[in-house]
Amino acid sequence: MTIDKARRAKLVPITLGESGDQVWFVDCGEGYFLKSGAAGSLVRAAEMTRYFHGKGLGAQVLDYASKERDWLLTAKVPGEASCAAKYLEQPQRLCDILAEQLVMLHSLDYTDCPVNHTAKYLAGAERNYRTGNYVSSHFPDSFGYVSAEEALQVIQAKGHLLQADTLVHGDYCLPNVMLDNWAFSGFIDLGDGGVGDRHVDIFWALWSLGYNLKTDKHRQRFIDAYGRENIDDERLQVIAAAEVFG
Repeated sequence: MTIDKARRAKLVPITLGESGDQVWFVDCGEGYFLKSGAAGSLVRAAEMTRYFHGKGLGAQVLDYASKERDWLLTAKVPGEASCAAKYLEQPQRLCDILAEQLVMLHSLDYTDCPVNHTAKYLAGAERNYRTGNYVSSHFPDSFGYVSAEEALQVIQAKGHLLQADTLVHGDYCLPNVMLDNWAFSGFIDLGDGGVGDRHVDIFWALWSLGYNLKTDKHRQRFIDAYGRENIDDERLQVIAAAEVFG
């Protein structure tokens, strides 16, 4: 399957977030996903998806092209996203498997990973501050920060605490962790992946559990399952500050 063939096949539109990217399910054969974005915007997604696939953790990249727009074609990962109703109906079991898979990911060798997530992450937060990209509306409590200036002060004072010593997904939310009848089958949407600080993934796992389950009462279970001793509240505070800038 190539991008040209996929574009001529039956395409089912999919809505994903607010990034401006377009995603379609290609309804033929075993199924594929076709993603399109602004020129140059999917190069990291293609690179990191190939990298994760090489470790048996993600979809196969079948084609990538960058012209007037970027196009990325991947194979379908078996199963469903972990935000599917049948998984949400067993929240404790879901917490445990999400923590288990995150521990697995964070234990992997990352020395050949081509992307430094932490450097891009902090630079991106400060750049978005300067351009006024403060997205507190996505997070009603602003993570405790009353203004963009307060969040920036935390980044500038404590950003040095973030490490680049772990392979991270970068957007470890329930829709991006695929399960096949409760068995882990792979990660998707890897455009924010790289070598970074594990607290980025921990932060998003906790946020996504609360968002998808509509309660924070399972937060402590996830923390215990991941390993409370491996979580640094100060680094989570920095991540929370960076995330209000998108």
